[in-house]
Parts: sequence; structure tokens; C-alpha cells
Amino acid sequence: MMALRFSLFIFIFSLYFICDLPGIFGHDEDKTIKTMEEFSGYPIHEPKYPSSLSSLSVNSDTLQKQIEELATFSDSPAPSVTRILYSEKDVLARSYIKDLMELSGLSVREDAVGNIFGRWNGYEPELAPVLTGSHVDAIPYSGKYDGVVGVLGAIEAINVLKWSGFKPKRSLEVIMFTSEEPTRFGISCLGSRLLAGSVQLAELLKKTVDSQNISFSDAAKSAGYANAKGDLSEVFLKKGSYFAFVELHIEQGPILEKEGTSIGVVTAIAAPASIKVTFEGNGGHAGAALMPERNDAGLAAAELALAVEKHVLDSGSIDTVGTVGILKLHPGAINSIPSMAHLEIDTRDIDERRRNLVIEKIHQSALAIAKKRKVTLSEFEIVNQDPPALSDESITKATELACQELNLTHKKMISRAYHDSLFMARVSPMGMIFIPCYKGYSHKPEEFSSVEDIANGVKVLALTLAKLSLS
Repeated sequence: MMALRFSLFIFIFSLYFICDLPGIFGHDEDKTIKTMEEFSGYPIHEPKYPSSLSSLSVNSDTLQKQIEELATFSDSPAPSVTRILYSEKDVLARSYIKDLMELSGLSVREDAVGNIFGRWNGYEPELAPVLTGSHVDAIPYSGKYDGVVGVLGAIEAINVLKWSGFKPKRSLEVIMFTSEEPTRFGISCLGSRLLAGSVQLAELLKKTVDSQNISFSDAAKSAGYANAKGDLSEVFLKKGSYFAFVELHIEQGPILEKEGTSIGVVTAIAAPASIKVTFEGNGGHAGAALMPERNDAGLAAAELALAVEKHVLDSGSIDTVGTVGILKLHPGAINSIPSMAHLEIDTRDIDERRRNLVIEKIHQSALAIAKKRKVTLSEFEIVNQDPPALSDESITKATELACQELNLTHKKMISRAYHDSLFMARVSPMGMIFIPCYKGYSHKPEEFSSVEDIANGVKVLALTLAKLSLS
């Protein structure tokens, strides 16, 4: 019996080398090889992945053309890009991405809110896959690279691996997240938050409307996602659904360009806390009300804005930041003392405890200012307080090795902007790859990354995905 078993193996093994196996078995090649390996108990070939610059070839001209074409789906004139969730231009962009996925041989699916997935099946498809991707929605009058590089670059990374002859063990998937930007419904990272299982968000979306009083469900339905009226828990992913998630992105900061470094290996993502504050005073005529008798809500807001800066600087860390991004005065007349002032504050850190301490100090300052200026602190609401996320060591190591093998300079760094990766870290191990961008510009038409920098990012992403796929 053993002799017969060995003879059969030798016969099949000989066919593999004598004949053109791909020509015989077509798309079943991987399945056939796996069967032969299980039968014999020995691997027929060692897993292979590209490990040198010469084996990786990015079609930069085509990729840049795709970036330019995607930028034409915009509600504002070039060179700016405006692409709002579920708008006509957003729907056109979605179709464009799905077409590219299909042209790359990926099997495409969408969930109830429009997260788009394209899968390349590995030869062990039962294993948890490796995921990569980003978003393509764009805030008004922004640029053409934010998020887009991580989606189009991910599709190109799959093409690079296919052209190199790589065969993934774990399946590789590309994702285009829905609504990373908070433009339409005021909710950032909407798609990835739902994938991470946010029950609170799923309930909130049932009653959420935009500035035109269009409900989320109606907007989703208009874009072809009729299921969005139902239970959004069907979008949730179980922890461990993916073996790893890697996001390629422009840095949105000036460090890599200033230092002449090719790649940033992200070790942590700072998470924001958003605060809404409202002071109320008596108001009055700007000429008639005497200065000692005023209760100026506007001055209270101004004092708190300066206090935010002080508390952030007092943290002693360059990683702690705070911004008063919105300041509204009522009634908003030059000859009227503000009777109400509303501020919205963003504070971030990679250290959650340190950030939360800053928030508490801001709150104490708001109370003290209200008392001193004899105004009412009618609102102090922490809208969100997301925890920061750490990159997984196995992913950062794979990315660093990829940079070394590709002879590309790299440095470890944190991301002060947050991304879908922040929430995908709740589903699977996470990592990010940064490429330089011109003067750190982002969210403006001047946003730019060179063809060479994008190609370097795609190569590093491709090699990182290959390493993770074979893990």
C-alpha cells in the first residue's frame, strides 16, 4: 500500500514539472497543488513572494491617470475636489472603484451602508484574510490624494503582486470605506465605526438627518443601499474577521518631506475628543452698557480658547494638541454685546489618560471663567472621546522589513490625524504606511504627492501584504 501511495505521488509530482500545470488546471491550480501536498505530506513548492525592487513594478502612469479621473467626480471645480456621501458624484466614484476592482480580478461585494470589498482568494481561503484600503469621499474644496491613494494604491498593490507571480496564502482584500469624512451627517469614519460594531451609531443613524433634513436611510436608499433602513448590525464584523488591516495614506503632515524620508511606519493613531461649550450672558447695546457691568459671553469664550492652548502646552508633550475650530457669537452684530457664545473644541493625543486630563482642565477653566465673568455655562458636552490605537508590532515589523528589502528610507512615527484604521484596530491587528506629501498640505486643493512617492508606497504596501498573507 505504501509503495502504491508513493508511486501515485511520484506520478502526480512528475506531471507538475513535465507539464504546464497552469495550462492543465487553470484557476484550480492552487487547489490541485494543495491536494497534492496533503496527499504526500510534503510541500511541492516553497511559498514565494517578491523580495527585491526588481521584482516589483508599479504602473505609475496608469495609477496617476486613475487619480486624475477619480478627481473629476466632484461637485467643485478643479483643482479642488468635493465628494459628499451618497451624492451623485459619490455614486459615480463608487462605480469607478468597483470597475477597477473587477478589472483587477477581484470579487466585489458591498454591505448595507456601502463599504465596498474586493477579494483575491488565497490558496487557503478558510484563513482570516488580510485587508487594506481607505476612503474616497472628500470634504468641500479639498484635494485629490487624501484617502484615494489608499484605495487606488491598494488595487495597484494587488496588480503588482499578481504581475510578480505571487500566490497569496491568506486571501487579500481591498476595501473602500463609506464616509470617513464627517461632512454630510457630522459622523466621521461612519463605515469603519459600524464595521467595528458600534451599536450606538447604528441606533443614532435611524434618526440622523443632514442639513437639508434628509434622513440617513433615505440618502442611503437614493445611492442604492436600500437595506440601510433595516438593522445596521448586519454591517458589524466579529473581532478576528481579518488577520490584519493595513492602510496606505499620505502623511497629511510635513515631517517625511522635510526629512527626505520615503516611508513613515505608523506606530500609533491619536484619537480626538470633541467638546461643545456654550456661555450665556445678558448682552446689550455696545455703546450704552458700561464695561464694569457687562456679562460678555464672547469674552468668556475668548478666555476659554486661550485656556485650551495653555492646558495643551502644559501637558509637556508634543503629541498633545488642541484646537478651537468653531466659535459662534449671538446675535453677531458689531454693535451688540454677545449674549451667547458657542465653541467646539478638538483635543487629541496618543496617550488617552493625558488627553482626558486636558479635557478635565478645560472643564474646570470653563466653570471658573463663567463664575468670574458672571455668565452661565449652559453647555459643556463631550461629544465623543475615542481611545487612541496602537499599531500591531507584527505589522510594523513586516512594513519595516519591506522598506529594507526595497532599499527605501523609513522612520517610525505617529499619526496625529485619525483614520479608519483607528476603528479597524477594534476588529483586527492594524498598521499604517505613510508617504510624503507637499508641505504637509491636506484637505485643500494644493494637496499633492509625487508619482515616485506614491509608487514607493504601493511597493511597500504590496510587499507588506505578501508577508502578512503568508503568515
